[in-house]
Formats: sequence, C-alpha cells, structure tokens
Amino acid sequence: MISKPSRAALLILLSLFPAFPAFAGGEEPVTRPHLDQTAGAHSVTLRGQTFINQGLVGSGRLAADTVDFLGDTLGSFSSLKIAPGSWKRVGDHYEGVLWTLPDRGRNDPAANLFFDYPARLERLRLRFTPGDGQVTLVPDGGLELRDFNGKPFTGADPGTGTLTERGIVFPAPASGVGRGKVSLDAEALQFTRDGGFYVGDEYTANVYYFDRSGRLQGVISPPPAIVPRRAGAPFFGSLQAPDSGRRNNQGPEGLSLSPDGSRLFVALQSALVQDTAQGNAAGRINTRVLVYDVSRTPTPARPVAHHVVRLPAYTEDGQGGPPDKTAAQSEILALDDSRFFMLARDGAGLGAGKSPIVYKSVLLVDLAGATNLAGSESETGTSSILQDSASTTLRADIVPADTTEFVNLLNPAQLARFGLAVSDLSEKWEALDLVPALETDHPNDHFLFVGNDNDFVARRCRMSGQACNSDFDNHNRLLVYRVTLPPSKP
Repeated sequence: MISKPSRAALLILLSLFPAFPAFAGGEEPVTRPHLDQTAGAHSVTLRGQTFINQGLVGSGRLAADTVDFLGDTLGSFSSLKIAPGSWKRVGDHYEGVLWTLPDRGRNDPAANLFFDYPARLERLRLRFTPGDGQVTLVPDGGLELRDFNGKPFTGADPGTGTLTERGIVFPAPASGVGRGKVSLDAEALQFTRDGGFYVGDEYTANVYYFDRSGRLQGVISPPPAIVPRRAGAPFFGSLQAPDSGRRNNQGPEGLSLSPDGSRLFVALQSALVQDTAQGNAAGRINTRVLVYDVSRTPTPARPVAHHVVRLPAYTEDGQGGPPDKTAAQSEILALDDSRFFMLARDGAGLGAGKSPIVYKSVLLVDLAGATNLAGSESETGTSSILQDSASTTLRADIVPADTTEFVNLLNPAQLARFGLAVSDLSEKWEALDLVPALETDHPNDHFLFVGNDNDFVARRCRMSGQACNSDFDNHNRLLVYRVTLPPSKP
C-alpha cells in the first residue's frame, strides 16, 4: 500500500528482524512518520481511472466544551453526514445541515468508568467559505435514539449482561450504571433516502436501522464469523477480548451506502480475532468488509459479498524498527458499487499521550477483483483467512481488495495554511463525507470533509449531570479537501 521506505531498505529491515511477521501482497509497512510534503494537487490511478487530490482547502473547529441539546458535552465526530438535500451554494459560501454521531460518552475503560450516556445524533448548521477556507459549526438540536420499546440506549459497558427484544439478544448492564438498557457504542452513521438511518455498533457488531424519529426498526446481525464469542457464547463486553469474532473495541467503524442506495458496505475496524497473526498488533491488518443488498429490505439476513481489505502496518515509535501496530480503519465512504474511501489512522495524537504521529490517511479501495467469501466457512464459521497463525499472509485462495493512498492528513505545508501543525491533530480521525462543489465548469469536483472524535475531552466537561473534566481541550475539528473524481462507472 505505502511505499515510504524503498523495497531494498525493507528487505534489509526484514533480515535484521527475523521475528517480524511476513506481509504478503507487496505492502510495505510505515516505519517512520509518514509525512506528505506536497504543496499542491496530486493524483492517483486505480484500475485505469484517475483521482485528483487538490489539497486542503478548509478547516474549522467546534470548541471542546460545547454543550449539546441534552445538556452534555458535545463530543464528535465518530461519524458525520451532511443531510441529503441540505447542501447549497449561497453567494461566496456553502451551507448545509451536518449530523454527527458521538459514541458511548466520556469513559475510562481502564478504571471501569462509564456514564449512562443516551445515544443520540447531534445536528449542526454548517457554513464553508472557500475564499478563506473557514468552516463554522453551530449546534442546532439533535435526536435521541430509542430501542424497539421506546427506551433510551446507554453507553455503559454491558459486561456479560443481556436483554431480549423481539427475539434479538442485546447487550445490557445487569446492574449499576445503565442497568436494564440496551448498550450502544455508536461508531458509524448512514442516512437512507427516506430520512431513516443506519448506525454501526461496536459492542455487538450489529448494524441498527432507525426511522427518521430515531426509533429502532430493525437489526442487521453479523455473520457467525464476526459475532464476538467467549467460551462458546456471545460476549458483547468491551473490557475483555472474545475468543473469536470482532476484537473488543474493533467493531463496524465504517458504514456507507452506494450512491444508488442499493448496497450497504460495513467495514470492521481491524482483523477478527481468528484472523490476527500472533506476536504483535501489526498482525491485525486483514480486516473484513461486508456488502448487503438493501434494495428490497433495509435489514437483510446475510451479505451478498464479503471481502478482505489489508490495512497499513506501522512502527509506533517511528524510529525505523519493525512494525508493531496496525493503522485501523475508522470510516468508509462509498463512491459506487465497488469503490470507497477508507480512513485509516494510528493511535497517536492530541489526547492519546503518545508521539510521534506516524500515519493518518484516506485510502482508495476497490473490491472489484477481490475474492468473495460470502457463504464460505470463513463467514459461516470461525475458520481463519490466514495461511498460518504466525504471519499476516492470506490463504492462497483469497485475493484482497486493491488499495492505494489518496489523502495524507500529515501534510505540514497544507496544515500550516490554516494555523495548524501535525502535532495539533488529535488521535481519532473517524468521519468522512463528500459533497459536490456545485460548479458547472468542474462537475466532477467535490469537497471531502474529514472529522475527528475528540472523546469528550474538555477542561469543562459535563456528562449525565456530573463533572468529567480533563487537563486540556481536545477540540472537534473538520478538515476539508477539494477532490476531483472520475465519472461514475457505467
């Protein structure tokens, strides 16, 4: 994927570190901070079509201590979407309605600290002025999400607790904070044409379908390979790793509909437990992407396609040693029925207590030539897609998706135009959306919005009526890139 060091240098590196896991398919790990010094536009080609990144053209922020419509600190963006039909050009600027998805509220898993944070969507009024690149965001209400029975969700970890509604087993704390409510760690958002929307949940790896009022209408349950299990039973808690299925805190971070609304793409944050190479966290690069046909029903029982996408591996300290981490994906954005953007990032940045920042990029992914695992034992059971457990090499019968880097957020020159440095970027960049430039002379130009999840980190933080103050402010930020996309495939 990424060719920062030369292949010769990589071979030398491999010889120096014989325990370093093998990476098939020619992907080269990122061993030092992956900075982009491009001042202007650059292009990439995938399957004969050219995509142009014209660079960073806008930036804005929402203060970390902003209070939302329910009286809590407004923490975003775990996902964002500009409301269909709201985007318009008005004189020298653009306006729209931006919906954002916060996750499970302020928490500290290491201390087993959670709040009874009701799941919600935040509504913001968005204004973008290309002349000076300024983005302004004004809170404008929101929508509280409710389960089948009309009860609010909770962000609290469920542990081993469950409850059943309409024959579906949901995670729910059996005691303490959030007791008796369905636990939801919301990480991905996608609106439908009728105003309803999907939300991806990290606890269960479910995809929830809501109507326009925020009431749960249906559930897309993941295939058996993805359901988190421990000792043979479903295990939805986030504080311990399951024996198989989605890794704890590594659920469906990416969710997107094809432009025609017929296909729903669901991407796991990193490799399933059974697909993880032993040794270190660089062995999580082979993630799964499911494709559902939602043209007839919004909650189909099984995917029509199931593919492998290989994520970048990187060296956490950025000192050139063997890779020890995976740049987990944090959002996807479908471009057509096989291609999408994928946001992959490291675990460093403002709020993480780690440095340096090594990798944060938007990748371009094409599933057209990838092996379809739908209906196979790798979907209906828990067999691994790896050739062996000691490396990340895929089985010989599995071809992963084509992937190339498109936008590198770590561009000092472009960030400096908006008063930012690479060190100002927070850890969790987790949101993407794309809107047209609405220029007749440039019909294929769009603005790509990229947002961060600030984890509710603020000097003045309120959650469920309690203080949750931090030592610094981790502001909610948006970066805006102008991109030129090829015409849609016939």
